[in-house]
Amino acid sequence: MAPAGSEIRAERLVFIDESGAKTNMTRLYGRAFGGKRAVDTAPHGHWCTTTMISALRFDASTADMVLDARRTV
Repeated sequence: MAPAGSEIRAERLVFIDESGAKTNMTRLYGRAFGGKRAVDTAPHGHWCTTTMISALRFDASTADMVLDARRTV
């Protein structure tokens, strides 16, 4: 903990961020022009979860890591 009255420099801060994506997060409904049916493809039966963890700094994102599984941080 910083002593009272001292300043925290933004260049020294590092935030850890975790994000995830799943292949089964596909829209089931859509819209099309002119009353036509919306048609698209989606993966079937091969559900994957990808987790990305990275360190966010004042000027850049560093130490990125991608994991092919669900994580609870």
